[in-house]
Amino acid sequence: MFDLADMSWQAKCREEDLKQRALENERRAIDDVRRLVDEKAQQLKSLAHQSALIAGFCMITLVEINIPNSVSPALLISFSCCSSLVVCLMLISMLNATFILVAILRYDTVKREVPFSRFWTTRCEDDWRFALRAFALGVPLFMVVLAQIGWVSFWRKMDGPEW
Repeated sequence: MFDLADMSWQAKCREEDLKQRALENERRAIDDVRRLVDEKAQQLKSLAHQSALIAGFCMITLVEINIPNSVSPALLISFSCCSSLVVCLMLISMLNATFILVAILRYDTVKREVPFSRFWTTRCEDDWRFALRAFALGVPLFMVVLAQIGWVSFWRKMDGPEW
């Protein structure tokens, strides 16, 4: 008699244990997906903030720089084109990163109708690569703009004792 009651108690405990383990596994899966979403969100935020910072700095230098009258027109055209291109590339990078950020923050980590890795690959990966490529092209060009700022700011004609 005690054996039968003992076996039924063990079976009941085993069922409860399996239910608890399934619940813990689901919680772990939700936490894993949230970590993935947070990781991608941090990457996107960093890219968007850096792009906005560089674009803002480049726009301000384009507007606020004191250009001497004696500057070569070719140098001036080169400086303005490079500065404009940096601003455009950085804005493209920032906007794409921000739009992707909105998309992944709306991802439902509890229901997970589509796994996050497939969601990222199908909906976000191409835009992420495009934003990163625009940023990667804009940074060296920004360095060129910094060099051109010095060149334009300290431009002097080579005639006379000024040199």
